Amino acid sequence: MSVAATQTDHSSVIAALNKTSGSSSGTGVNEIEDRFLKLLVTQLKNQDPMNPMENAEMTMQLAQMSTVEGINNLNASMESLLSGYQSAQTLQATALIGRQVLTEGDVMSLADGLAGGAVELASAADKVTVKVLDGAGRVIDTIDLGAQAAGELRFAWDGTDAAGNVMPNGSYRFAVSAEAGGSGVGTTQYALVAVNSVRLLDGRVSLELSGIGERDLDQVRQIF
Repeated sequence: MSVAATQTDHSSVIAALNKTSGSSSGTGVNEIEDRFLKLLVTQLKNQDPMNPMENAEMTMQLAQMSTVEGINNLNASMESLLSGYQSAQTLQATALIGRQVLTEGDVMSLADGLAGGAVELASAADKVTVKVLDGAGRVIDTIDLGAQAAGELRFAWDGTDAAGNVMPNGSYRFAVSAEAGGSGVGTTQYALVAVNSVRLLDGRVSLELSGIGERDLDQVRQIF
């Protein structure tokens, strides 16, 4: 007597499980286990009695289920750790509110006769000049810093124009130029500004900086 039976390829169970586990982020581990067991029972019912599933094959499929469950649990744990880390980072960053930070920019805030900024020189320069500009973009003062070595260079402005007039408190801008042997030297300008607020934006800590706007925390060069 011949036995008519359909044999289910055990690889189809694994493929179905993998498809289920990745189809939706909201699928729970219990639901995945239930579907796996239903698929496995169906396979056992429909297997060929003359060629039953080997123990090794069943063990492999059970191990696959355990692996999927472990990966889901690990993903949940990592998401929880990441959320906690981001919250802690935001809380720590709130301590920066009201402090001064150095970040890339060309803004200077004059308060009580004092303003400042910084510049990064790509190489040594024979001459470094800082031009101070008002709100209309007019040059109101020039600061001669002379010859300087490569690297970070800080400067200060006393709040007076080229004629010695005291300028009102507020926001100004600066432009740095440097040269060596008659050729220009690469510069990167940095503004010294206050931190107004902190917020978590798309998983990143973002700072609201006076006169500049939002910058990521990792864009801050130095804190004062």
